[in-house]
Amino acid sequence: MNIEHLISNYKYGKPVLVGAGIEETFDANAVDCPNVFSHNGRFYMTYIGFDNIGYQTGLAVSDDLIKWEKLGVILKRESHMEWDRVGMAGVSVLMDKDLYGGNRLKKWQDKYWLIYHAYPQKGYEAGSAEIGLAWTQDEELLDWHFYGEPILSWRDGADWEKGGLYKADLVEHNGKFYMFYNAKNKEDGDWREQIGVVVSNDLFHWKRIFDKPIVAVDKESWDSIFAADPQVFYDSKKSQWVMFYYGYGHLNACNGIAVSKDLLKWEKYPYPILTPGKEGTIDSIHAHKPFVIYNNETLYHFYCACRPYEKGDETNLDNIFRCITVASSKPW
Repeated sequence: MNIEHLISNYKYGKPVLVGAGIEETFDANAVDCPNVFSHNGRFYMTYIGFDNIGYQTGLAVSDDLIKWEKLGVILKRESHMEWDRVGMAGVSVLMDKDLYGGNRLKKWQDKYWLIYHAYPQKGYEAGSAEIGLAWTQDEELLDWHFYGEPILSWRDGADWEKGGLYKADLVEHNGKFYMFYNAKNKEDGDWREQIGVVVSNDLFHWKRIFDKPIVAVDKESWDSIFAADPQVFYDSKKSQWVMFYYGYGHLNACNGIAVSKDLLKWEKYPYPILTPGKEGTIDSIHAHKPFVIYNNETLYHFYCACRPYEKGDETNLDNIFRCITVASSKPW
């Protein structure tokens, strides 16, 4: 498997986005799950913030992928229905899935579309989450509207996803939509997280193709407990689909990659492509939850970095400083 052109070995080593650390702000305790794309000549990032109650979704903008300006909360608590009232974690927008195309935002039926998931209880990822859909015609991407009930639920899923659904990624290919999603087999305790896929013709009604994960954990490998948070692109240089994901198990959380010819059968690369750093670095605990964007012949690999909390840090979530950072395929 030739994936050398998909590796980003050069870590920036500093945060590009951190939580506010201010009581009653939506990102008081942490930021997570970067989702980076281009729109109207600028770069944008949706990200989720945690405030000890639940997730909400923010939007930031950049001209260089390093300096980011926060624009505000776009998916707010208690802004929709009972099932997603605690908070909405926006994780994927409909975009061009050419790996080398700069993640350009795209429309379907004259609207921009966003996938989110929501947990039913207050607390850190408390309860079994379900997946919802939002849309906007606002070119500033600040005013979003919601499709009513969940578009995908654990309630009618297989046993491996009965604990709830997590981060999803949306792909349009040959007139059909594919949604790759992360699920766990039980709500608490010693659970496993794995990746599945559903298909749709209209974004609202989704069909499961398989009753098993398409990217499963491997008890003998680095991803023996989690194989999670997929992001899928078409790699035209190798005529293949590539999936960036994170694993957890024999190592702390790392990012890995899998490849496919048809979006349904996936082969995992046997080793992680991005691993935690040494003691004292920004990602000494975890380097996970990938999101990549290609710009100026360079692959930027955004991810969530975790290290022990230190006095003076902006945020603290269970004695961990959690932020968003980036690695590059070229030296800084």
